[in-house]
Amino acid sequence: MEKNIFEFGLNQNRRHFLSKLSLGLGSVALGSLLMPDLFKGGGSEAETDATLAGLAHFAPKAKRIIYLFQNGAPSQLDLFDYKPMLNKMQGQELPASIRGEQRLTGMTSGQSSFPLAGTYFNFKQYGHSGAWISELLPHIAGVANDLCFIKTIHTEAINHDPALTFFQTGAQVGNRPSMGSWLSYGLGSENQNLPAFCVLLSRGKGNGQGVYSKLWTNGFLDSVHQGVQFSSGDNPVLYLNNPDGMDMAERRKMLDKLAALNEGTYQEFGDPEINTKIQQYEMAYRMQTAVPEITDVTKEPESTVKLYGPECLVPGTYAANVLLARKLSEKGVRFVQLYHQGWDAHGNLPREIKGQALDVDQSSAALITDLKQRGLLDETLVIWGGEFGRTNYCQGNLAPDNYGRDHHPRCFTIWMAGGGVKPGVYGETDEFGYNIVRDPVHVNDFHATVLHQMGIDHEKLTYKHLGRRYRLTDVAGKVVKGIIA
Repeated sequence: MEKNIFEFGLNQNRRHFLSKLSLGLGSVALGSLLMPDLFKGGGSEAETDATLAGLAHFAPKAKRIIYLFQNGAPSQLDLFDYKPMLNKMQGQELPASIRGEQRLTGMTSGQSSFPLAGTYFNFKQYGHSGAWISELLPHIAGVANDLCFIKTIHTEAINHDPALTFFQTGAQVGNRPSMGSWLSYGLGSENQNLPAFCVLLSRGKGNGQGVYSKLWTNGFLDSVHQGVQFSSGDNPVLYLNNPDGMDMAERRKMLDKLAALNEGTYQEFGDPEINTKIQQYEMAYRMQTAVPEITDVTKEPESTVKLYGPECLVPGTYAANVLLARKLSEKGVRFVQLYHQGWDAHGNLPREIKGQALDVDQSSAALITDLKQRGLLDETLVIWGGEFGRTNYCQGNLAPDNYGRDHHPRCFTIWMAGGGVKPGVYGETDEFGYNIVRDPVHVNDFHATVLHQMGIDHEKLTYKHLGRRYRLTDVAGKVVKGIIA
């Protein structure tokens, strides 16, 4: 036994230390309820790198994040980045000096011409900042005074999967921890009856791109930090209910015996993932009461249904997921990630984008209003945007209502609200909406800024894996101070 303790000393954490003091598994379980972050950790390497027991590096401006990810890449030129020049030069060739040496996707690399495509939709200026917003988003326009529009987000990725993976994990390849997992690892949980990181999926009316579990993976972090996916069925979280014929008391006895077996296995092999499994079983047990209550929208007042729209009562819709995100966040879930598919408009853009905008407009704006009314917006960072933007030239022929736009990573728009972010417009693109003129914001900068709002120095939140210290921002990234209130 002493030999095992010596050999696996690097894997010891607070759980193991307390168990060695003969407190027993029952006392350890009690401690986990009384001191929620007591057992947070991941071995000595992790503990030297991570923040201490859920403590931020400095005073945070935000406590929680709701990320409304618009999967498939919304066209910024039809929603937020108004460029009259494109309408003026409709059908004319994009100047070669503007396009430069940009990498093109396989969808347009074979095109012999690149005719400019203006927008079919009217724009107006809204709010104190005079932000240009399309007629497609009247509700979002109504909360413009609370929004920070970043018009100069850019990335190197030109295809959906690597670009989406980059936004979610800080790398274009898989098997890296997602942003939510990093926050769970660094800050812990505020509510031990719910996961620190939850994931919600919805599908719009447009052409969709797939989302995969690698986007909410824990990567090389302990699996307790993986995102928990909620579904729209009768069982919002899979495998949460008791087996047929088993009540809660029997379930409790079974888990206690299983925990004792796992603890013995740990003593023999020293694998820290064994103790992670114990934590996950305990979390699932506590979620059996918390999840049904929080996913029940039938008790929401009529004013809330009116605010979010009637679709908020239909499980699995974007509106229902946005409302659920507010409820989860209000209960202390650290990071709620939504994915809404259907923005991949390579064709039929004028028609498809209408449906997508209709799906997301009212409920996205309602979330801002709802959080503000509840006094939660200041401590909740809301993010809205996709993995890249859309080109100012059309894909294929410039048909009146049937053209599309290709991928455009050089500049696109996202917006943020609450969480210590300053409302207004940040950054500027050229008159063609093709290149950045002022204040570029790379994906690494975006990640660094989000972590900063949560009280985390992105260069200090690291994890040593295979001899190297990894972080969400890898070896780059700077905080965008111009958007911080």
